[in-house]
Amino acid sequence: MTFAPGTHVHIIGVGGAGMSGVARLLHDWGCAVSGSDAASGEVLASLASAGITVYAGHDAAHGDDATVVLWSPAIASDHVELLAARARGAELIARADLFATLAEQVRVIGLTGTHGKTTATSMMVHVMAAAGREDGRLLGADVRGLGPNGAGGTTGELIVEVDESYGTFTHLRPSALGVLNVDADHLDHYGSLDVLETAFASVVQRTTGPVVVWTDDGGARRMLAQVERSVTTVGTGEAAWLVDDVVLGRRSASFSLRGAQTLAVRLQVTGAHNVANAAVVAVLALELGVGVPAVQAGLANFRGAPRRFEFRGRWRGMDVYEDYAHLPGEIAATLQAARDAGYDRVACVFQPHRITRTLAVGAAFAPAFDNADAVLVTDIYTAGEANPQGITGEYVAGPLRDRRGGAVQYCPTDGALVAALAELDADALFVLGAGDVARCLDSLELDHE
Repeated sequence: MTFAPGTHVHIIGVGGAGMSGVARLLHDWGCAVSGSDAASGEVLASLASAGITVYAGHDAAHGDDATVVLWSPAIASDHVELLAARARGAELIARADLFATLAEQVRVIGLTGTHGKTTATSMMVHVMAAAGREDGRLLGADVRGLGPNGAGGTTGELIVEVDESYGTFTHLRPSALGVLNVDADHLDHYGSLDVLETAFASVVQRTTGPVVVWTDDGGARRMLAQVERSVTTVGTGEAAWLVDDVVLGRRSASFSLRGAQTLAVRLQVTGAHNVANAAVVAVLALELGVGVPAVQAGLANFRGAPRRFEFRGRWRGMDVYEDYAHLPGEIAATLQAARDAGYDRVACVFQPHRITRTLAVGAAFAPAFDNADAVLVTDIYTAGEANPQGITGEYVAGPLRDRRGGAVQYCPTDGALVAALAELDADALFVLGAGDVARCLDSLELDHE
């Protein structure tokens, strides 16, 4: 057993959201866990307080007696700690193999999709908790009201945010799976949307138990055409489970779910995308034998995932929200949710994420902002990627301005962004991006009441 109690596991890049959860999970399983990251910060401090040995900075001596070494996708193949581990004969497990290795030790209940999977996975954790279960969990954000992003559990089942990036789910065999959507992302790895859809179809095909798919999503429907096994469909149109009677408030939602039985669902979050997430979770939980009362209670207890339509306060008469949205589909869903919630004038700050993604999507970002009355585009959060072409946020702002006109500004500096924010006149302000865009809120005097 690779992750037997007492095994020393060292994690390179442990500060990343996904790998910090792995550290917590393995620590709960009784492994001796250590990890390193480029610099200290809140995540490393939190891991240290949980009893995990952490190092700020990298050195060949870190984890030098570890028998198993894991690393995040951001770690280069010639990383000093990875080279040292290879030289001493440690077992090396890349992230794409990690999920498969975990699934050999526990039954994996997975939620996947190019967006929404952190939210849906958190919802499933709440549903199982409401059913009185203590399943393990592994996801990209802490679960509000229940604890951190990784935990060992006691049931032999592990609720996992199944990540498609860099082929992470390539070898995984889940015992149950919910599929939310399939949108163009990580094409620097997959090469084309067709290949990405085939990768999703493959993990569906490998799943040994129930599979539930949201079929309102075009990519998910195309993916299903490649699948040769039974799945359960859920959606607002032709599906085995029908979602209707949807009511969206500013910070809540409700809907009916009709299939083998009928249940009413109430959420403490808004947006049609969250209705879709909750519907997939509800049907998957029912297929796993969870009772209707626990499904309803768990979804009602879910208070949102960090940085997902997260209300941050009020400023100059505007409700201010932070959202992780960085793909066109995610951006469009968040801004549509704002309109559905009754906001008449919506402004947003958008920070493009990664050079490769910005180049791949390009002008296709523009339609995603159709529900915004004003858009401020910052410079790109590179996540350490090279930028040989020297592109900036103007690469996104230009096509958006061509589509929308003067309601779009490129703000290359913090000062330019603060000045542009001061000129906004809106009911709601959304700060969008997967990087550090929310830093701009530090300069605002938000009213949190």
